[in-house]
Amino acid sequence: MNADWNKLAAELDAYGCALTPPLLTREECAEISGLYDETAFFRATIDMERYRFGAGQYRYFDHPLPPLVRRLRAEFYPRLLPIARDWAARLGQPAPWPDDFGEWLDMCHRAGQTRPTPILLRYRENDWNALHRDLYGDLVFPLQVVIGLDRPGEDYTGGEFLLVEQRPRAQSRGTVTLLPQGRGLVFTTRDRPVRSSRGWSAAPVRHGVSTVRSGLRHTLGLVLHDAK
Repeated sequence: MNADWNKLAAELDAYGCALTPPLLTREECAEISGLYDETAFFRATIDMERYRFGAGQYRYFDHPLPPLVRRLRAEFYPRLLPIARDWAARLGQPAPWPDDFGEWLDMCHRAGQTRPTPILLRYRENDWNALHRDLYGDLVFPLQVVIGLDRPGEDYTGGEFLLVEQRPRAQSRGTVTLLPQGRGLVFTTRDRPVRSSRGWSAAPVRHGVSTVRSGLRHTLGLVLHDAK
């Protein structure tokens, strides 16, 4: 996984999100998005409108994860771990994450968080995703990744990724990102450290997706902790 991780960490510090270089080929993107209708790969399907999450649908992968999804998740963990530990140190918070990703998942499972969290999302025209956070239990990894599987401006229009940060004693700040096909966006799961007059403060962050105006948009979501 080739990337300038120092630059990526600096962008995460500045904006709470950062785009990676290309991670997947067009063929790999099609391979993953093509799994959506293969229901045997998934443990649950969520209708966002039913739960007032927005409009559209997504599916949680089940064990065993497809090899490409499993590999991406495992490769991101050691790259993002130093950033997670640095953020925890700034905020004076515990950093329970071990060096090994398998050991981290074992910790989640012992805490009752046994269900896999990678998701495949499908948005059609007029679908959108409300602002939210993907926590799923007491054990949380503070960074996650979403990977674009279709071509913005060609396969769909609209559907920008939204990040909204609640700033200490100030108005909320929004960041909008258009996800290129095959590239990932690393972003904060729950909050991130920001400087304040008292040192470092935890700024709560939520994410969502703007309304898709036309076409079909698929993304792969990689949360690095498992769910209850």
